[in-house]
Amino acid sequence: MAISICRTLKYFQPTTCQNIKCAAALLPQPLLVPIRTKKRYFIPPAVNVKQKSQSEQETKARAAGVVVRQQYIERAINISCTAGIFDPYVPPEGDARLSTLSKEGLKQRTEQLRQSAASQLAFRKIKDHDPEFSTKEFPALAQQMFIDAHAALTQFNKEKLHSLVTERCYPEMVRGNRYKTLRWRFIESLEPPRVVHARCPDMISKGNLYGQVTLRVHSRQTLAIYDRFGRLMLGDEDEPRDVLEYLVLERHLVNPYGRWRLHGKIVPAWAPPKDPIIKTVVIPGPTLKPEEEFEDLHYQVPKPKAVQWYK
Repeated sequence: MAISICRTLKYFQPTTCQNIKCAAALLPQPLLVPIRTKKRYFIPPAVNVKQKSQSEQETKARAAGVVVRQQYIERAINISCTAGIFDPYVPPEGDARLSTLSKEGLKQRTEQLRQSAASQLAFRKIKDHDPEFSTKEFPALAQQMFIDAHAALTQFNKEKLHSLVTERCYPEMVRGNRYKTLRWRFIESLEPPRVVHARCPDMISKGNLYGQVTLRVHSRQTLAIYDRFGRLMLGDEDEPRDVLEYLVLERHLVNPYGRWRLHGKIVPAWAPPKDPIIKTVVIPGPTLKPEEEFEDLHYQVPKPKAVQWYK
């Protein structure tokens, strides 16, 4: 029985293979259809080709059907302090030099009395939100805050400095101090500090009030700034100088947790210019070959030319 089944299968095998070949011949042959790829709206610029301006690139993108999204220049807003000094105090020329008994001194005193009317209104608003504020006790506290802030600056204590100055004053104090050594010391106060100006502006909304108080500080200080090589750039640690400063302190009055902090400094137009900065520069020497030594050339350093440095 098994032999007969094998003979039957051998008989049908050639017939089946022939039928499959005939069926494959009847099927349609595959066709190669060219398909276009996705259109590239941005083509990298060629080498050594002049770059197009921003307006030309936008025009080309609009022609290609690409929508250029408008870029919004956004700026972060910090409501814990203002962005500047409102109605800054104008120091009278010759302050701390003219006597109140002289003619010019009497004119300055009269002008200060005229400007004090707006300050009195600001004091009333400040006392409504800060009942402990007093023009007699505030100058001493503000002067101590000024001393602590500069001591934290010389020690690079960022946490303490942030608690004593506003977010607007902080970058102005620390800018350019990297890789430098600061030596500052407060020696004495030549005159008692006093409040000379006050303003109470609002920002964003009508009831969002800020208090700004200008303090006049006449003191004796020492300052020395060293560069990263340890060379003196400005000032002298052993030479005290008399300094007259107008400090601006600010507080967010609406915030119950707000406190007075240093906000800026007013520099009068008649102030003397600052001392120039002494900078350390590298004088290029000769180009040595691998087999040469610098001592064998007997190279003489050329005299440096007079250079005017700008801050």
